[in-house]
Amino acid sequence: MHELGRILIVEDDPSDVELTLTALEEYNLANEVVVTRDGEEALDYLYCRGKFQTRTGENPAVVLLDLKLPKVNGLEVLQQIKGDEKLGMIPVVVLTSSREEGDMVSSYKLGVNAFVVKPVDFHEFVNAIKELGIFWAVINDPPPGSVKKK
Repeated sequence: MHELGRILIVEDDPSDVELTLTALEEYNLANEVVVTRDGEEALDYLYCRGKFQTRTGENPAVVLLDLKLPKVNGLEVLQQIKGDEKLGMIPVVVLTSSREEGDMVSSYKLGVNAFVVKPVDFHEFVNAIKELGIFWAVINDPPPGSVKKK
């Protein structure tokens, strides 16, 4: 049996968070999910700062990152992750409602691993999250240093 990796969700929309967690629960992937509500909180988690200073230091297997975030936007978070030698190997999937080509181009230039536009339809959104969760937390082998569930 393949062990599951931790998923870090960076999303400020409560309904999108709920939908994402519901989708992941259907495949028993939600028990290793951490939700942060803005870019600053996501960076605090990744760098074990603030309220996350006591967490174990393993990196998540994948980060699902929204672009339109309070405090620090998603592109800045992506730039910090991919520019840091300790965090740079973490797979990052941008999951956004933005259809702006500039956001996509900027994300890929910064090293994003995948760019997914959130489907508007409820069932399509849930299915997209399930597929992302299964691929990144189950099928894909995460980089060394990512937490694995025992």
